[in-house]
Amino acid sequence: MKLVPLTDRVVLKQCEAEETTKSGIILASAAQEKPQEAMVIAVGPGGVVDGKEITMQVKEGQKVIYSKYAGTDVKLEGEEYIIVRQNDILAVVE
Repeated sequence: MKLVPLTDRVVLKQCEAEETTKSGIILASAAQEKPQEAMVIAVGPGGVVDGKEITMQVKEGQKVIYSKYAGTDVKLEGEEYIIVRQNDILAVVE
């Protein structure tokens, strides 16, 4: 099965949470903060949304930073994904 986003939606796969701090302290899973970095898995075609023409700025395979509380969590075939609108993506990590 494959997720195919519509209009200005983007499917993201969240990066792994940090298990240790920079100083070497190992964090329990409950203390790990949800990362805001994700890999772009699929991108919608863009189009007209709310009367405005949307051109997609991200591509599959890019690493991005997205808004902390954005998107819808989806589980498909044992994998977890986040579906967000393109405007919930804050930056591309290069």
